[in-house]
Amino acid sequence: MPTMEATIEVTGLRKRFGQAQALDGMTFTVAPGQVTGFVGPNGAGKSTTMRVILGLDAPDEGTALVGGQPYRRLRHPLSHLGALLDAAALQPSRSARNHLLWLAHSQGLSAKRVDEVLTLTGLAGVRQRKAGGYSLGMRQRLGIAAALLGDPPMLMMDEPFNGMDPEGIAWMRTFLRGLAAEGRAILVSSHLMSELQDTADHLVVAGRGQVIADTSVAALIAAASGDRVRLRTQARADAMRVLANAGAEVAATAPDVLTIAGLSAERVVAALTAHHVPFAEVSAHRATLEEAYMELTRDAVEFHSASQDHNASRDAGQAVTSS
Repeated sequence: MPTMEATIEVTGLRKRFGQAQALDGMTFTVAPGQVTGFVGPNGAGKSTTMRVILGLDAPDEGTALVGGQPYRRLRHPLSHLGALLDAAALQPSRSARNHLLWLAHSQGLSAKRVDEVLTLTGLAGVRQRKAGGYSLGMRQRLGIAAALLGDPPMLMMDEPFNGMDPEGIAWMRTFLRGLAAEGRAILVSSHLMSELQDTADHLVVAGRGQVIADTSVAALIAAASGDRVRLRTQARADAMRVLANAGAEVAATAPDVLTIAGLSAERVVAALTAHHVPFAEVSAHRATLEEAYMELTRDAVEFHSASQDHNASRDAGQAVTSS
């Protein structure tokens, strides 16, 4: 599979729905060979960006290129970019296999490929069951199977962990990382930071229609961790007093856990030992991805989604037309 063109490039996207600015210069690149997490508060512009990439919404300014071309210009687009935006976008009375067959036929793909992706996603045993009877987790797998039909070098998924049980989440993590290891460029939007921490290599954090961070997951966690020290002790009050007197900033984060800033781990140990304060553990603090995300998006306050306004207006218009 070639990787030179397996890149999604978003450059300077701006999009307004009425008075609401959904995108305000959104710019990032999804590189091959890694999973890129796409995160941000509700209304940050993630879904609108994905819709623009697929040509479902037209930007007011900027470009979104898939392998160097706009999605609408691609011949057999499922062979370039596979996408899962809505697991419920299917005909419920149609079997899973038939749902995939009509997609395959529209792209010049074979029934053999349909059976291959059903096996890849663990649905081979229920392929003749009507998709309307699937659980949300099974519909997610069916959506992923559809995205994989053309064996594309690029994949884009919006909240693929939703509805998954623990086994399904573990499968999804391994599956996505395996696809990236094959050289594919993968963009995954999710609110589940714990899952992205174990899945994504890179992170694009959006807020108010802009990119507010574009970095590796490891670098983001390291920056959020800072130089803090984690202390576990049963003598919390004594430890807080001694460390504060030594010039540290100390916060209790659990009944027997303190987080310390302003002193190295070595100086923490020395101060406690000198004052005969017992402790069980002293270690460098490591922030979670969720902590790093919350710190970054603190000022990116949630606002009403412009795309929701757009969809509500469109639906209202359709209702008037059909009445």
